[in-house]
Amino acid sequence: MNHLVLVDGHHLMYRAFYAIPATLKTKNGEQTNAVYGVASMLISLLKAEEPTHLLFCFDAGEETFRHQENATYKEGRAETPDEFYVQIPRILEMIESFPIQHCSDPRYEADDLLCAYAKAGEKAGMRVTIVTGDRDAFQLVTDKVRVAIPHKGYQAPEYLDPAGVLAKFGVRPDQVASYKGISGDSSDNLPGVKGIGPKGASTLLQKYGTLQGVYDHLEEIKGSMKEKLARDREQAFFCERMATLVCDFPLSIPLDDLELKAIPTGRAAAFFGDLEFNSLAKRLQS
Repeated sequence: MNHLVLVDGHHLMYRAFYAIPATLKTKNGEQTNAVYGVASMLISLLKAEEPTHLLFCFDAGEETFRHQENATYKEGRAETPDEFYVQIPRILEMIESFPIQHCSDPRYEADDLLCAYAKAGEKAGMRVTIVTGDRDAFQLVTDKVRVAIPHKGYQAPEYLDPAGVLAKFGVRPDQVASYKGISGDSSDNLPGVKGIGPKGASTLLQKYGTLQGVYDHLEEIKGSMKEKLARDREQAFFCERMATLVCDFPLSIPLDDLELKAIPTGRAAAFFGDLEFNSLAKRLQS
């Protein structure tokens, strides 16, 4: 069975940038800690997952349809240092040196691209692994689609299937957007229902199934929880919509074009040589 691996590019970049010391630079002073970290994880990923098809998905840095609906979407996040952004072209150059495909779209977030390709891969009969730590992607998990959360530089990824999502959050994958509609998500500046946290959200969804189901049975809910739900009803449905990934758009790169042939390691090794990644060049050949 073909194995499609979809990588949340920005998640790997952030993880690498903050995991590898910023003192990592070339002799000419070019900072390379994020480039090194992503390259190291990519080598480990290729060996661990043995993908037949591979794609990196990135945010385009533009205002998506969610920003157009909600001007405060993702506001409040800590500013990312310029030292991170200047490494992005090098990271893309590194990915292309393998060569591996990557994509972005100003209308959508990387998570939406992951959604579109995961659905397409599943429909094509592929086994799909989504490499990310973003909880939004957990709604995509099925019997054929799993999430791999990188740990220890992809030496010990944490895999989540439907049972794993349920164990971790107390809800099924198809309930994740409703869960965020109630409990919110501070990383995306989605408040949800104020005063109801993750435990309360999972308890409600275990009983009523969906956010709509919760509100259909609002009269059964007692005390302050009922009051909070009634007060923030509109906000809850809005946050659910913001958290719901979309995939009803054409793929910018056909699935067949994501197939990995025998990787010509010479080009990647030359890139590693230019940035003085000698240890990675050795790992590439092993």
